[in-house]
Amino acid sequence: MLTTIKPKTKTLILYLCLPVAMFIFTVFVPLVTALVYSFFEWKGGPVKTFNGLANYVQLIHDSTFWQSFGHNIYLVIACIIGQVGIAFLLVLLVNAKATKLKGMHRTFGFFPSTIAAVCIGLIWNMIYHNKYGLINWFLKAIGRADLCQVWLNNPKIVMLCVTIPLIWQYIGYYMVIILSAIASIDTEIFESAQIDGANGLQTAWYITLPLIKNTMLVCITLCVAGNMKAFDNIYVMTKGGPGTASMVMAMYGYQVSFNQSNMGYGSCISVAIFVLSLLVIGGSQALIKYLTREKEA
Repeated sequence: MLTTIKPKTKTLILYLCLPVAMFIFTVFVPLVTALVYSFFEWKGGPVKTFNGLANYVQLIHDSTFWQSFGHNIYLVIACIIGQVGIAFLLVLLVNAKATKLKGMHRTFGFFPSTIAAVCIGLIWNMIYHNKYGLINWFLKAIGRADLCQVWLNNPKIVMLCVTIPLIWQYIGYYMVIILSAIASIDTEIFESAQIDGANGLQTAWYITLPLIKNTMLVCITLCVAGNMKAFDNIYVMTKGGPGTASMVMAMYGYQVSFNQSNMGYGSCISVAIFVLSLLVIGGSQALIKYLTREKEA
């Protein structure tokens, strides 16, 4: 009979010291530092002038920041539908039609999420190129040259254009998570549903989705958190343009901090991004739990 040896409390504390210290140094210290600097007028040099809540008052009246926040909300909604929603549908399709090829689908689907965001931005920048891009080439090939345009310079559709690469890149990431969740469900449940005459849509809605509800909640939380701090892809493709038509909060904070050398106000924007992200994540979780509770009731 095997006996388990419980480590001493001192040993556990010793093992936890290094990761806790790394977490404090990389997460907590920068957050507190940004909070402190947000109360100063600071251009990045040794001189800092305390200005109290002036930066936060300016932030409340900053229309560019709130426009950027709206763009982040657009990204969050579009990517929840596009990333998590499409990933769920593709998982159902793979489970139903390509059982022997699950490994291949998982590998190729996950591959885009391993590519650096900067590279993704460059690839899609070439796809959208007005002269050499794939989209305009295809439109010319089918005789619709009248639809060709400079895609990333159109303020009406630029947010859609920068959202598509984000959706494409992370569909496979959520596919892997959802596939793992569905694999843990007992197959007898699906067999019983099939015997009772449930079709694929009914099985997905009434059986699969409720059983992986917690996993879907995790996916949505990751999606919200990731898109509230979106930066790399959009910066490479548009740098927030044309004008501020594709500006997001992280990019605006970057421009204020480094292009305008206003570190104090940039720190204020960083704190606001952190607070707003927590509110959006908490609100989305509360909404999902409320809707699922209503459905179960």
